[in-house]
Amino acid sequence: MDADPQRSSLEAQPGPAAMPASKVTWRFVAIYAFGYTGLWLALLTPSLVSIALRVHQLAPATAKQDLALVISVGALFAVVGNPIFGHLSDRTRSRFGRRRPWMVGGMICGSAALLAISLTHSLTLLLIGWCVAQLAFNAVLASMVAIFPDQIPEGQRGTVSGVIALTLPLGQALGSILVSSFSGSPLLSFMVPAILGTAAVFLFAAIVPDCPHASQVARRTAVSLSLKSLWVDPREHPDFTWACLSRLLLAMGSAFVTTYLPYYLIDKFAFHADEMAGRLSEAVVMQTLLMILFGIVGGRLSDLVRRRKVFVLAGAVLYSVGLLAVANATTYGAFLAGMATMGIGHGIYFGVDLALVSEILRTRVHESGKDLGLLNIANTVPQIVTPAVGSFVLLRAGGDFFPLFIVAAIAAALSAVTILPLRSVR
Repeated sequence: MDADPQRSSLEAQPGPAAMPASKVTWRFVAIYAFGYTGLWLALLTPSLVSIALRVHQLAPATAKQDLALVISVGALFAVVGNPIFGHLSDRTRSRFGRRRPWMVGGMICGSAALLAISLTHSLTLLLIGWCVAQLAFNAVLASMVAIFPDQIPEGQRGTVSGVIALTLPLGQALGSILVSSFSGSPLLSFMVPAILGTAAVFLFAAIVPDCPHASQVARRTAVSLSLKSLWVDPREHPDFTWACLSRLLLAMGSAFVTTYLPYYLIDKFAFHADEMAGRLSEAVVMQTLLMILFGIVGGRLSDLVRRRKVFVLAGAVLYSVGLLAVANATTYGAFLAGMATMGIGHGIYFGVDLALVSEILRTRVHESGKDLGLLNIANTVPQIVTPAVGSFVLLRAGGDFFPLFIVAAIAAALSAVTILPLRSVR
């Protein structure tokens, strides 16, 4: 990458409708990844462990059903919020920039909601707090992902995509470690990740350039926001539609795991709730290291060979194989092997997928916040669907997790199939 700081996008401020030309430096990439990791730390730690433990504390007899309700309704707010806040950030005009106000405000509101969740003794208030947190943190996510097409040139997008992909598993791993350390304190298990995540996002927001002048497209007032303006016609943009469907299917396979993994470990291997947090942390850290390694390698290789589809397809297939291994695991060691395979597939897929999608959007740079917000819906819709589907499958299977993970593996395999029709990206 360009070592000249004068050419860094930390110094330059490209217009929102222009394709960035100057290479970004490793300093920019490191700060971007640091902020992204902070966001995932604050958002995913509750999703992965803290919410499940809190629900179990408040209503142990009905924890599975209550968790499904909380996750589903919270994800609905994320689905609504992500494209809307992305659209608003595209059109925001302030002396603080387009993206920065939403990043800062979202982290403050989201952290306040997590504080309320940690202190409440009511499931109803927990549900309301999680909905607010999802809405707020997805405002941050929609703004941060739009930085990618705003400032990363096409020739570096595979490499930077690989680096950004590692931030999600890294945030998960850090969160699981923190929850394991503070499992006895709901306040600390929610607020330590939130405070650390907020600090990271604030640092990124303070340093990254964010052009305060909107393009001609962005001059349209945000009051004119409508459902029509949020729509992307699949007939006009079929590749974008297929890419979103692929992301949705892989996220669906992943959501079955993240939603029920704490209960899977308790029921499958008879771990105590306190021991489960440590075992889960062990599995997630191992998986994270593989995601990081294969995400960076996959992204870099995709830049070198100038191919995206084959890497995304291979990642989805490996993820499906890992889910099948978890479904058939009879020992904790076999479970770890399945998680490792999933980590490799996840790393390759998401190490290249953002670069693939950004190239599909090359003619719609001024709509990047909205479009990537719509893509992020693919990550959140499964959080609405899978708890209900998972509860149904578990009920029909008498609590056996095997059919649940088979359904997840099928979804991941279909994710690979839906990459094949893409035509505008190699």
